[in-house]
Amino acid sequence: MPAQTIKPAAPYKAKKGESYMNPKQLEHFRNVLNDIKLGLGQDIDRAVHTMQDEATVFADPNDRASQESDMSLELRNRDRERKLIKNIDKMIARIDSGDYGYCDKCGIEIGLSRLEARPTATLCIDCKTLDEIREKQVAK
Repeated sequence: MPAQTIKPAAPYKAKKGESYMNPKQLEHFRNVLNDIKLGLGQDIDRAVHTMQDEATVFADPNDRASQESDMSLELRNRDRERKLIKNIDKMIARIDSGDYGYCDKCGIEIGLSRLEARPTATLCIDCKTLDEIREKQVAK
């Protein structure tokens, strides 16, 4: 079966006077999240088939080590994608509950442009910036 390409949704253009996180906006972000999830699922399936096809026992220890390193990297990437899928599912649940688009810390609007750039964002730009500053201070 040929790989299906997913065309990314066009950014949402809010109309003047339109309320934040109205049903049209929620539906747009639900579609964006579902498209990302579908693409990740296809990538995972493709990677699993590729790894199964390339599973060869090499006599040369260097070839075996290289193959194991490649597979380890591939598995780490798939694990990251699996975690992103779980996060997308949480975001879709937030859409259903009416919490999507609002900051977890301060409760203000995250903003359409930030959500377009990162549909899984749970913090407004100010709270995220403060978190990053705190992380840098702790890391020193």
